[in-house]
Amino acid sequence: MPVEFLGIAATGNGSETEVRTTAAFDRDYTLRLARAHEDNGWDRVLFAYAAGAPDPAPAAAYIAARLDKLQILLAHRPNVSYPTFAAKTFATLDRISDGRLTVHFITGGNDHEQQREGDFLTKDQRYDRTREYIRIVKRAWTSTEPFDHEGEYYRFNDFVSDVFPVQSPRPNVSFGGSSPAAYAAGGAEADIFCLWGEPLAQTAEQIETVKAAALAAGRTDPPRIQVAFRPIIAPTEELAWEKAHRTVATINERRQGGAFVRRQNLGVPGKGGKPATHSPENTGSQRLIAIAEAGERYDRALWTPTAAATGGAGNSNALVGTPETVAEALLDYYDLGVDILSARGYALLDDTIDFGRYVIPIVREEVARRDARKAAEEAARQERAEHDRHQLIAAQV
Repeated sequence: MPVEFLGIAATGNGSETEVRTTAAFDRDYTLRLARAHEDNGWDRVLFAYAAGAPDPAPAAAYIAARLDKLQILLAHRPNVSYPTFAAKTFATLDRISDGRLTVHFITGGNDHEQQREGDFLTKDQRYDRTREYIRIVKRAWTSTEPFDHEGEYYRFNDFVSDVFPVQSPRPNVSFGGSSPAAYAAGGAEADIFCLWGEPLAQTAEQIETVKAAALAAGRTDPPRIQVAFRPIIAPTEELAWEKAHRTVATINERRQGGAFVRRQNLGVPGKGGKPATHSPENTGSQRLIAIAEAGERYDRALWTPTAAATGGAGNSNALVGTPETVAEALLDYYDLGVDILSARGYALLDDTIDFGRYVIPIVREEVARRDARKAAEEAARQERAEHDRHQLIAAQV
């Protein structure tokens, strides 16, 4: 099966290790970073969402209108707009991009972050709302006749959109999470289910859980699987590990200074502006912390201190090594059934270029080789089966 690569469409040049020197939304930097992805073999970029951050939808439209090939993954929280309005926004963006849009729906795993924009529902209620929201958006994308809706969270009459996506029947829906509610919602509604990078054994378990949730929802086509990592690469193993330890030291130094605790939603801040110290609320981050506490290194190249340093914030487990080592590690996940590989470095622009130049070609070449071998084996199997069938017919005659 084909493999795809997802990068990050940051609108400013800051990261966990680098102080931002641009505006929160810098047009030149946003375009430069997106073009670096398009020019270096990446398939799509994520326009992420956070309370107080630049609105990702117009940022995505800005890039889509200026680049010809790069696909867009737009993050969206259901609490920030009505689903009929959102459906029109997405359809318009799919038109601007000529069919390059996927929408990633975020339920929200942190009460404090959700409450920053007026969302006071419980986590379980948020998941129920998200499922209702996605169903409305899908119908608005595909219905040419007016329809009514009366659900638990939304009610409207006689809606029909005048703008429809380029993609038929609709853009893909992306979803993520690691809780039972997330598996159930994503298994039922998602075309792509997103996981944070964990050891191979745990990832395999999660993939089976997603498949089971899809089956329980009556689906015969389980979601495609995406897994996200923070690659740390260098020309030699020794240099890569030196770079990895420098990275964690910088993250720890900046976190102790309170540089990005608020942005990473580690909990309600302590008194006097002190960083929060309690565990994150979302299951995915709790899993990352537990994995880090159990060990630093897993499998071929997975390294957990980057996740530990950020309190399990988001995509934070690293893959460390030479481009060849990191590519082989990614192929291990491909062998599990992962066909969308998400990667984001700490030096956003430089790491985008390096990963695209030195890692992506190795993975693509090996995937093509494996796919060709599988196709040849299947052709040989079918040929043997046909031969056996003819032999059986001849014997009967």
